[in-house]
Amino acid sequence: MQETSITPTVDYERTGIQHGFLKLPHSHDESAWGCIMIPITVIKNGIGPTLLLTAGNHGDEYEGITALLKLANTQKHESVSGRIIIVPAINYPAVKNGTRTSPVDKGNLNRSFPGRPDGSVTEKIADYLQRYLIPLCDFALDIHSGGRTLDFLPFAAVHRLDNEMQQASCVEAMRLFGAPFNMVMLEMDAASLYDTAVESQGKVFVTTELGGGGTTTPETIAIAERGVRNFLIYAGVVEGDYDLHEEAVSLDMPDSHCYLLSEDSGILEFGKNIGDRVEEGELIAQVHCVEKTGVPAVPYYAKRNGILACRHHSAKVGMGDTIAVIADIVD
Repeated sequence: MQETSITPTVDYERTGIQHGFLKLPHSHDESAWGCIMIPITVIKNGIGPTLLLTAGNHGDEYEGITALLKLANTQKHESVSGRIIIVPAINYPAVKNGTRTSPVDKGNLNRSFPGRPDGSVTEKIADYLQRYLIPLCDFALDIHSGGRTLDFLPFAAVHRLDNEMQQASCVEAMRLFGAPFNMVMLEMDAASLYDTAVESQGKVFVTTELGGGGTTTPETIAIAERGVRNFLIYAGVVEGDYDLHEEAVSLDMPDSHCYLLSEDSGILEFGKNIGDRVEEGELIAQVHCVEKTGVPAVPYYAKRNGILACRHHSAKVGMGDTIAVIADIVD
């Protein structure tokens, strides 16, 4: 396998706090011998596990980016037992552009694993994570929200894994993240996810969806910051008391009927709010045709009982867009 072209300016084995970059050579019209500089912080002290904390996998999801930038600025190495690797903008070109995908190659980092060392910019980032950073860690947290196109209930999430011990550890880490909701999540396409890359290496992995609409709120930032701190405590890298949500709700996405997809393009009108309880057969939304008048709106009904855990953010909807996700409430 070809060596990576990405060069870290930090030493992963050095004690203390280092702020630096992952340098990715990128020759383009404005810079013949340029580099994409992906910010990274390494905090190391004593003996202990390694945590890999990431955000900015999609460039329009800001809770994680904000929380990890703040952690990199405030965490003291003297209170750490082990190592924390913080990459707050792993798809740095997308974060700078404020878009889900990279403006350099239109790459969706979270659909690009295992990546290629001789591939596109996004594939090279995925390859470095796959072959260099993930193997270093024992625990990994990747913070997501809905970006510009989706709104979510604020939840921490895990996936169903074949390894029961790994699954149990992930579920416990999810619970102790301390979000208002905990989700066992079913992905539409898991094969090339960062999540799958981490889980396949046997790591304890938690992800999140903490709101959406391409912005943040004081509440969603607080959930992210509290969750990061709880995750550090769970992994044994720092000491402290957990700050948990008093009445966290457990959710499950058992099958594809959780997803409600649009088969029409037009203007989306919701009949339910995010967080509402719904029943199978209940009207969730309608799509109105804008090409002509006199055309009845197309109704979309719930395919199961549960809670509206996610909805399309924009009123403009296209064929194939996810209108809503309905999750089961687990007693």
